[in-house]
Amino acid sequence: MGRVSVKGISFFSSIAFILFNLTFISVASAASGQAVLTEIQTRYESTNDLEANFLQEYIGKVMRQSNRGEGKVYFKKKGMMRWDYRIPNQKLISDGQTLWYYQPEEKQVVISDVSKALKEFGFLAGEGDLRRDFELLNMNESISQKEEHFVLELIPREPYAALSKLTLTVDKKTYYIIQTDVFDGLGNVTRTRFTDIKTNKELPNSFFHFTIPPGVEVLKMKEPSVPSSGEKRPNIK
Repeated sequence: MGRVSVKGISFFSSIAFILFNLTFISVASAASGQAVLTEIQTRYESTNDLEANFLQEYIGKVMRQSNRGEGKVYFKKKGMMRWDYRIPNQKLISDGQTLWYYQPEEKQVVISDVSKALKEFGFLAGEGDLRRDFELLNMNESISQKEEHFVLELIPREPYAALSKLTLTVDKKTYYIIQTDVFDGLGNVTRTRFTDIKTNKELPNSFFHFTIPPGVEVLKMKEPSVPSSGEKRPNIK
């Protein structure tokens, strides 16, 4: 068996599921945090697909070392998503049933079944309700010379190792979520910034399927790779 970074698989797949629901949506003007959450849910239900450029930064609590990534991301209802990373060179693709994590330089692809993850973490894949699944801690209106936005702080009503707190930054002019800060149970933070957001581009389902290149080693996981680095590691066979 070739070398595979289980930590990397766990990190990218976990964060992808968390961001699936949260970046798939736009927000309408509202007078309160609860009203904003209601509009988020309403807008999500009317959004079929979304694409955006992203900049991503992972900051560890203990070592304070940051890992950065960038590329383009695409989402579509029913659990479909595609993260095309330019830095680092990798892809994370789901067709709603199968999750492929491809590292070209390692000549490896890790395959897992996303159905269990989608059932267990339904709100992370667009099947839940933010008002039901999250508790609103605070909402601020921040105004700077460069931008105006809402900042909402949320915590899940049920405990999840991969998500202990969530901060959403929403552009007040366009009412799109432009940044997510995901805090895991260990205090690590993943910050993802979205730009050039486009919705309802009629992305075909085939765009969310991955064809394994010849000569690539295929590794299969016995269970979805959603736990954080502090939990039980997924088994690879």
